[in-house]
Amino acid sequence: MDRLKDLKKLSHQQAFPELQFTPDLQKRIYEDIHKKEEKEEEILLAIFQLLKKKKEGFELLSNLRSRGISKFNQNEGFLYTLLHLLEQKGYIAAEWKKDGNKYYFIQSKGIKVLSKLERNNQNVLISLREIWKGAMIHG
Repeated sequence: MDRLKDLKKLSHQQAFPELQFTPDLQKRIYEDIHKKEEKEEEILLAIFQLLKKKKEGFELLSNLRSRGISKFNQNEGFLYTLLHLLEQKGYIAAEWKKDGNKYYFIQSKGIKVLSKLERNNQNVLISLREIWKGAMIHG
């Protein structure tokens, strides 16, 4: 408790006096914090785009993180569940290499879906949401 004794006093001091928290800035910060959850279609779009070249799961995960997708942080297994379902549905394929790693890549069915996703086709979003829900149940 002693360490928190002066916290109330400190909370009234400005750490960055030159920074003005205008109502507009407060609103933008609030919106950014609450829109952080990525949409399923954005994640699937990113996966399909990244799998135009063969990638193993860890590399794909790193690429997704570099795109700002944090859905799989603390839950990497969910990515592998999703990849497995996409593979079962024929959107992607995988092969084991001599190095012992499994590499994923997009199939022609996935390329068609990718082009529809890039055009924001609502029909394809509905079918992909079903896959996403399946991954949530299994993941």
